[in-house]
Amino acid sequence: MNRIFQKKTISLKPNKSIFLLLFILVVPSFLKAQELYDLSRCVLTALEQNYSVKVARNQEEIAGNNLTRGNAGYLPTLTTTNRYGGNVTTTSQNMNNGSQNVSSGIFNSTGSAAISLNWTIFNGFNVTTTYQKLSELKKMGEINTQMSIETLIGRIVAEYYNYIEQLNYFENLKYAVSLSRERVRIDEERYLLGASSKLELLQSIVYLNADSSRLARQNEAILESEVRLKRLMAVENLEEKISTKDSSIEFNPNLIYNDLLEATLNSNTSLQIARKNQTISELDYKIIASRAYPYLYFSSGYNYSYRGYGSGSVSDYGTLSINNQQTRSFNYGLNLSMDIFDGYNHRREKTNARMQIENRTIEYQEVELEIKADLLTVFNAYENNIRLVHMEEQNLEVARENLGIALERYKLGSLSGLELREVQKSLLDAEERLISVQYQTKLAEISLLQISGNIMKYAN
Repeated sequence: MNRIFQKKTISLKPNKSIFLLLFILVVPSFLKAQELYDLSRCVLTALEQNYSVKVARNQEEIAGNNLTRGNAGYLPTLTTTNRYGGNVTTTSQNMNNGSQNVSSGIFNSTGSAAISLNWTIFNGFNVTTTYQKLSELKKMGEINTQMSIETLIGRIVAEYYNYIEQLNYFENLKYAVSLSRERVRIDEERYLLGASSKLELLQSIVYLNADSSRLARQNEAILESEVRLKRLMAVENLEEKISTKDSSIEFNPNLIYNDLLEATLNSNTSLQIARKNQTISELDYKIIASRAYPYLYFSSGYNYSYRGYGSGSVSDYGTLSINNQQTRSFNYGLNLSMDIFDGYNHRREKTNARMQIENRTIEYQEVELEIKADLLTVFNAYENNIRLVHMEEQNLEVARENLGIALERYKLGSLSGLELREVQKSLLDAEERLISVQYQTKLAEISLLQISGNIMKYAN
């Protein structure tokens, strides 16, 4: 009897080595301290730290900074110009009698200061329309930021559940390894008792090795998904281990198409951007049309100038000389102008602006049609995946029951090893199909919420 147990121990040494190697490959990554993340924390962390969202928010702030009355032209402009300078002059005068008058190092200085005010009183409603355009551009910046946030949330949620999917695959493969290990144990006992051949035992070990290898490779898939998730969250330490609060893929099976369609037409960010483009093109047309009106400007200015003479200058008063001269002046005026003829350029620009409005309208219709088509396509996939989930759940129950019966028959010797492997593979495939279709259903749900503008619910 002791000899039997000795043989059993020796035959199991290779399997223990395999399990030890698998333990070394898989377990260390889970031994470190791990941060616990639920979906809400992942989303909020990404919204705070993701680089693309930060850039979008900066662009939105730029558009907000541009919305000022001064930028639109409501306010006057005040400009000052100041200058101070001089020159040093040397003059030689040769007389007819041969004498020479030389004056050298004569310093003359000049200075001036001016301030001018310019104000557009009326320019054909251009200022008012420009301010409206700046307001629309600010709203466009907000919508672009919203789109960037929605896209990020969609990616975060998809990767979060992809990570859970990979973990579920890992658990599934762990179960497959445990089944293969149990088969090795059965075959070894049968071999030691002489009820089975060594070929059956070796084949069982081969299957165990194959399942263990797949389990080790699945660990790589988990790590890759984890890195992608941390990169989306812009986590500085990518080596920090995380764990998810959720362990299964939950989806909403009660989405209604008509409700989604109504929300899409009202809240879809792409449609909102297309509508803003229409509005902006209409304002551009009004700006061009305003050039047909007269322009009224007010201008005013004050000027001061100083000139100093180093050697003096003869004045109109005979022998008196001028040491310096100062001038002050104030001016103001109204300027009225109007384009009478500009080579038909104004008419050409108005025609082009009208065509641009038509283009924006066509683009809106195209975007609306594409979004409706995407919504319908994804919703059909969503409904089909829900049906597949129910089907695969039933298949999994059948596969589990089938495996239980097959194991009992295998222990009794009434089922071959190849047949048991097929039953085991059927169970593994059924579990993987269920995990996959659950994830695909979740992806469809994410897409539907993103299209309909409801993706922000994941941030709550």
